[in-house]
Amino acid sequence: MHHRTRARTMSLARVVLFSGRPVDLATLRLSSTYGGVPEDWPGYPCKPVNDRVIEGLLSTAARMSPAPVHLVPPPRVYPDQYPGAFGPVEILPSVACVGSFRSSALDPNHDPLQYRSGLTVVWFQPTTRVPCECDAEGALREVDWEGLARDCEL
Repeated sequence: MHHRTRARTMSLARVVLFSGRPVDLATLRLSSTYGGVPEDWPGYPCKPVNDRVIEGLLSTAARMSPAPVHLVPPPRVYPDQYPGAFGPVEILPSVACVGSFRSSALDPNHDPLQYRSGLTVVWFQPTTRVPCECDAEGALREVDWEGLARDCEL
């Protein structure tokens, strides 16, 4: 039991998924959704820009961790503004998040002291607040851990 307590205190936060599974946030990278957009892209947020932003985050996530990567589909807001050459204005939440999560092993035959399940998740949220317990974004808590995460040996 001491091992489990120590592992918990080393995480940034714990999130409780809707399935009831607690997952520990091991690393978290926050960035401004549009902070890294090159100047030669369209001068406004639109679907092509947002798709490139998401692709970049997924690529970063894949480099961060050997665990599988999952994108929580972001909400896309379409304000009533005049569309530009690349289509309607489409806005994602202002903070892009890439987090590596860990939890107990999925396979009951794996030694719980030697195995953990892992998943790297990309999601968007309106603030820089670190997700915690049951207070995380609803879409983040809906992640299908059993279907997406993978066990790895420590």
